[in-house]
Amino acid sequence: MSKKIVILSEEIVNKIAAGEVVERPASIVKELLENAIDAGATDIRVELEKGGTQSIRVIDNGSGMARGDVPLAFQRYATSKIHKFEDISSVSSFGFRGEAMPSIASVAKVELLTRRKNDLEGTKAVLEAGKIKEITPEGCPAGTQISVTRIFANVPARRKFLRTEATEQGLCMDAVTRLALAHPEISFKVNMNERDAFAAPRVKDTYE
Repeated sequence: MSKKIVILSEEIVNKIAAGEVVERPASIVKELLENAIDAGATDIRVELEKGGTQSIRVIDNGSGMARGDVPLAFQRYATSKIHKFEDISSVSSFGFRGEAMPSIASVAKVELLTRRKNDLEGTKAVLEAGKIKEITPEGCPAGTQISVTRIFANVPARRKFLRTEATEQGLCMDAVTRLALAHPEISFKVNMNERDAFAAPRVKDTYE
């Protein structure tokens, strides 16, 4: 019996795409840290609860976003890194396809606070299952803060593949330490379950 060909809904497409980017909490930590580094942050703080399985928060002092750019940040293939195909050959950032944030938002609840240095007020955005629920003005420090909760709540089959809290925590820490070692000019701090767990201060000269 022949099967009818159908076009998948945007919701299903986003969940499938998310599987390529977000395998576990450590994937989220890695993507958010790379975004912070691409934004020019010099101080990055990571907060984890239950090894990142309950919540992940990344706070940076990077360039922040304009309010008009916030909804675009959660659309697939929306990027500030390239504008024409030829730009791909000169990309120097971690990513350019614009898939990280929409992929994370499609499998979790995301709250974003962001403000550019010279803006008088920032912007708050709340997304659930990939849908924007709220975008409002909000007072906040310059930079970007992203909180991710209810991870895999709408794809419980994915959550079953997570390991123990200790294992997931170790994988998150591995993602942080790898980037900290590669970027000594950036300060990294990690707080786990409301306790300081890791700190890598900025180093101006690695030969000192």
